[in-house]
Amino acid sequence: MRIGLYGGSFNPPHAAHRAASLLALKRLGLDQVWWLVTPGNPLKDNNGLPPLAERLGAARRVANHPRLVPTGLEVGLGTRYSHDTVAALTRRFPRVRFVWLMGADNLASFDRWQRWKDIAELVPIAVIDRPGCTFPAIASPAATALRRWRIGEEDAGRLTTVKPPAWVFLHGLKSPLSSTQLRAAASRND
Repeated sequence: MRIGLYGGSFNPPHAAHRAASLLALKRLGLDQVWWLVTPGNPLKDNNGLPPLAERLGAARRVANHPRLVPTGLEVGLGTRYSHDTVAALTRRFPRVRFVWLMGADNLASFDRWQRWKDIAELVPIAVIDRPGCTFPAIASPAATALRRWRIGEEDAGRLTTVKPPAWVFLHGLKSPLSSTQLRAAASRND
């Protein structure tokens, strides 16, 4: 099994989350993408964050695909940080080939994540480009530190077979949607 792990608050989930997941399914040859709907992001203010059950329900409606699997499994695992979640999953499912999926905006701040280098040691990473994020992501401290393990986009299909650290930068998705913008628009309409 080849599974992409796509973590986030999904506040709210939207069509770009779905499009990025479908792009990863196709380009990386994944069997599934699990949306790890987090109980709360340690790097963000979680005041006003809708309840997990509400965000999970919305994520399931947006995903609307048999191979996109929104889950709140971090609650059951008792994990708060991405590294702990990835470590628990790789221990629990040693035969599954996991790939961490993230938007280019997250690569730009990846060096602020707890144990980010250890995440890169545990699983390969696929970075999905976002409008306005390409150059800040590629010039980021994390991208610079991981530069020698980057594989070419033409080899993305073999990412699940490459021993980490390994990563690929995927182009092709240019949706301007973001959860931050959608929340801002919703608050203006209230």
